Amino acid sequence: MPINYKKELETAAKGMILIHEPNLLIKMILRMFIQKLKVNHASILLHDKDKDAYILTDSGGSLRSSIPIGLARMDKDDALIRFFREHRDKLLFKTGILNYLELKKLLDKPNIENKLRYLLEQVAYQMGLLETMACIPCYFGEELLGIILLGKKKNKRNFTQEDSRFFVALASNVTMAIRNAQLFKELELELDKKKQLFIRLTFALTAAIEAKDLYTHGHTTRVTNLSLEIAKRISQIRKKEFNRNFFEELHIASLLHDIGKIGIPESILNKNGPLTDEEIKIIREHPLIGVNILQPIKELGESVMGVKYHHERHDGKGYPEGLKGDDIPIIAAIIAVADSFDAMTSDRPYRRHMPEEEALAEIKRLSGLQFNPLVATAFINLCSENKVF
Repeated sequence: MPINYKKELETAAKGMILIHEPNLLIKMILRMFIQKLKVNHASILLHDKDKDAYILTDSGGSLRSSIPIGLARMDKDDALIRFFREHRDKLLFKTGILNYLELKKLLDKPNIENKLRYLLEQVAYQMGLLETMACIPCYFGEELLGIILLGKKKNKRNFTQEDSRFFVALASNVTMAIRNAQLFKELELELDKKKQLFIRLTFALTAAIEAKDLYTHGHTTRVTNLSLEIAKRISQIRKKEFNRNFFEELHIASLLHDIGKIGIPESILNKNGPLTDEEIKIIREHPLIGVNILQPIKELGESVMGVKYHHERHDGKGYPEGLKGDDIPIIAAIIAVADSFDAMTSDRPYRRHMPEEEALAEIKRLSGLQFNPLVATAFINLCSENKVF
């Protein structure tokens, strides 16, 4: 049964536009060629910006066993690459598709200029090595993005003019699909680089806090770990999944919840004795100082709310704004429990730490008063399973 080229094009275009992973897309394209055209193999030479070369990125069919995928490469000066980069395909062949049999016929003509003949002989040689009967160029503007290589048809027949027209039309869709997928991948990599840089910056800021406030040494890490465990338990209790962004924001907020202490005098932070009313007033400024430090970083999202409100109380008697109940963001309510428990169970210059069992009793007693009951319950559950101390 002959191929319905229009239908195949429409189906291929719809399928390709949904794939944003370059390697998966290429496998799909090559599989389509092998299945629909019944060829022995289909492969692709794809331009690699970093290596500035065309790499045999993938291969389907008989060629895969004989050519090392990812290792076979052609530089810009290789004959096959030059042939298409110089747009010889459009000058020498009507369709723009390089057909091995047509190439051999062209070489049989006596009036070909020597320099061109030498290039075409090299191209024919390379196509022979790659067991390729047709090369389909994929141009993005004037840039050669890649070359699709097709082997012989399984029925031993030659590629027809109809095949070539199909290749030309499909090459445009293939090129756009591959380029879109590459752009998505490049964007993902760029975002990941920024994310890693941001995480390193977060740890650097955390180290700056701990260098200034002796009390926070180790405190930040413990609060962060406990906050994340509480969030996981809440999602189990409520059968509600916090999305990945929430956990990332909670992680960052926990690490930076005391960042505002950078703006508090060390004489207050490390005072060897109880704080005066005036000193307490100053130290209570640290959530808003933290917000002022972090607010310009728009990417922080809800993390800033965790920093700002982690000293609010469920009964409305906290600071800096006296928020009450569910008006307190859950991210801050989680940090509040983790922060308070670690504060109670840590030594300060003017007091010994509270035994963990007593600190747990305080969390229970203050559930619904100082602490969000749901968060307190999640914490208590963790303690009952010996996952806190």
